[in-house]
Amino acid sequence: MAEGDSQQRPTRYRTLEIARSDDGFATVALNRPDKLNTLSNELRREFVEALAALEADPGVRVLVLTGAGRAFSAGMDLDEWGATGELAAGAYDNDPVRAIRAFSGPVIGAINGLAMTGGLEIALSCDLLVASTQARFADTHAHVGLLPGWGGSVRMARLIGLSRAKELALTGRFLGAEEALEWGLVNHVVEPEALMPKAEEIARQMAAAVPETLKAYKRLLDEGAALGMNEALALERRLSIENNAQADRASIDARVAAMVARRKKSSR
Repeated sequence: MAEGDSQQRPTRYRTLEIARSDDGFATVALNRPDKLNTLSNELRREFVEALAALEADPGVRVLVLTGAGRAFSAGMDLDEWGATGELAAGAYDNDPVRAIRAFSGPVIGAINGLAMTGGLEIALSCDLLVASTQARFADTHAHVGLLPGWGGSVRMARLIGLSRAKELALTGRFLGAEEALEWGLVNHVVEPEALMPKAEEIARQMAAAVPETLKAYKRLLDEGAALGMNEALALERRLSIENNAQADRASIDARVAAMVARRKKSSR
């Protein structure tokens, strides 16, 4: 896993590297580099377990998700695919995308290399993506006779538009980082050595927000995006009343002062 400037207190897994930061975020790296971080049964089980533990940790408000080695993830581990396709049903056990969506804080994907099929579905489930110039994205499901089952078709079409989603899915072609940025698939493209620092910078900025409001705003954006305009506005009004009724003036003033102090410090 690429090293950041504030990673510490590692937790051991066989297929993951996890490090918590004192700045309110944790980094999770898929760690099967010799297998291009393919999503074995063991990795998926550990991933679901790890994200549940991180969700329960009040010191972790934001996640950064990346891959060890030269790939983010090349998708399912076909070495575990039986002759009669029995993995097809098992693929929905220990669903990594569901685990990501169940994390209530922001999840930042730091895409270091290849993100293909199931690996692309994991990337698409993140709240935003930072990509290395070495990142490549591909949906080759149709070319190996499979269909996505972790929400890839839905999220891809919503993120980049139906026409571009069809092009990517039905041709199976590989999308480079700069084109992914142009298409709106990723938020930032940086050189490989800047990938983790950039992702951690964003994580640190997000983790500085009021914890419960951070979660509530993510929920508001996610749920509102799936609603019509009137329903989305009603949701915003309801959640705004619930949240803002708990905010007293002294707390707001203290948070404004802390925010100004952070900005002054960062501008030096």
